[in-house]
Amino acid sequence: MKLEDQQESDQVEDRRGGSFGAKGGIGLGTIVLVLVAWYFGIDPQTVLDVSQVVSPPASSQSEPQPGPRDELSVFVSRVLGTTEQTWEGIFRAGGSEYRRPKLVLFTGSTPSACGTGRAAMGPFYCPGDEKVYIDLSFYQDLRSRFQAPGDFAQAYVIAHEVGHHVQKLLGISEKMDALRARASEAEFNRASVRLELQADCFAGVWAYHAHKTRGILEPGDLEEGLTAAAAIGDDRLQRQSRGVVVPESFTHGSSAQRVRWFRAGFESGRLNACDTFAAASL
Repeated sequence: MKLEDQQESDQVEDRRGGSFGAKGGIGLGTIVLVLVAWYFGIDPQTVLDVSQVVSPPASSQSEPQPGPRDELSVFVSRVLGTTEQTWEGIFRAGGSEYRRPKLVLFTGSTPSACGTGRAAMGPFYCPGDEKVYIDLSFYQDLRSRFQAPGDFAQAYVIAHEVGHHVQKLLGISEKMDALRARASEAEFNRASVRLELQADCFAGVWAYHAHKTRGILEPGDLEEGLTAAAAIGDDRLQRQSRGVVVPESFTHGSSAQRVRWFRAGFESGRLNACDTFAAASL
């Protein structure tokens, strides 16, 4: 990716090296459920919501100290900056205003409005505080465990989580919350797949506009993004972890579906190409 000339975002909150207490936080049982959920490709937010974790744990006396300004944190800040410019333009064209999310860098664990965020959960978006959370050690897993190297693969992860923020601003997340209260587990899983695939499509929309206006992509970048999307499909994760695939338990979509919807956003650059909820097939 060509990001050298891109403006850094001022919405990065660096908590790396901070120490946080867990008063009133989630219990050990919930932590185990969250870790197991992430391992099998299930959105950790689902587990946190089911556990009724709605407020962040109180922090200890030790306040987070800003982490070092290293190459990777600068990269993340520049990628976030391109998402801000892209979505501000799209929202403006649609007659509305884009509200920038915070991106929190942390090490190990950190409080959020969705409960205690932990590195083992992977990156996640919390609608309660409109923040994206990421322990940068996840990028090591992306390269080694998921076999999805490359800077654009890393950028795709951020763009996907920002896609969930876009869903929050568009009122889609609110509809999902309402569905959760009345749907069966199977019905909600199916809706969750559509939600996640839409976030993939929104990530593709970002890539389309960021490249069209700022020329950030280099040869091979798109392939890196598609590889990352395929690497974290529910079918591949389930096959790797337990040797069997159970489509009824999917919450993010198969590898083929994730690739398809990321490509749909990238090739069209249009929000209406991302209406996964109206799609007859995924």
